[in-house]
Amino acid sequence: MTGNCSRWRVVLLGALCLPLSALSRAATPAVCAEVVLSGEVAANHEWKQPFGQGWVFRVMPIQPGSAGYSGWDLVVDREQPAGFPDALLLATPPYNSISEREVGTTFGLRAQDAIGWNPRSFRFLTDPTAFREGQKQFQILGASSHAMQPSAAGSREAMALERLLTLNQKSSAGQFRILDARLAPGTADAAPYAEKWAIRSARTPHTLASPAGTKATPLGQFDWMRFSITLWLPRTWKAPNGMPVVQAPCAE
Repeated sequence: MTGNCSRWRVVLLGALCLPLSALSRAATPAVCAEVVLSGEVAANHEWKQPFGQGWVFRVMPIQPGSAGYSGWDLVVDREQPAGFPDALLLATPPYNSISEREVGTTFGLRAQDAIGWNPRSFRFLTDPTAFREGQKQFQILGASSHAMQPSAAGSREAMALERLLTLNQKSSAGQFRILDARLAPGTADAAPYAEKWAIRSARTPHTLASPAGTKATPLGQFDWMRFSITLWLPRTWKAPNGMPVVQAPCAE
């Protein structure tokens, strides 16, 4: 054994010797089909781009509601919309909480804090069957916070959450990067959890604009945004004609 190991690299996993070729295969990262999308979107408007196999990426305006929210949600859906929740929301927990999929003034973020959270990473489902099942499990879960608590262990909701997380293990990775933005900054102090993003906001190119109303608001408002989106898809992905696809290491 010692003689053999002199020609091999020795790995101390018990008393095992592995050949260099085996170690090389183990260290080789998985390969994905990398697709880069880019666009811009104005406040209260939607941007969308099909990226193959019946899927479309959407940047959708967040409904203002009584809180006067501003900004956009990142959404991956079928070209014929399949309803709530979408394939990105399903694979990008936490649910009912601040999330990298919301580029806006939700959960106490000011507009300037939201651009400081840049880039943003997310995951999304690309298997239509897993997507449909994920939607069903999410409805069982009810997106309710009590289903996330240990007291729910063994409950129907906990089982749905476990199944949903299992489905998400086969999700794909993506990154959203803000390249430029125009916004009216919020007047409130940054929330404690947003202080680092407030500091980093200067690193994201942006222009300050006057508020749409008569005066500034605590959270501020988004007026416009330019961005790029990188998707790491299954290696054999069939993208639309004319869309560049590069074989690249998959994102972690």
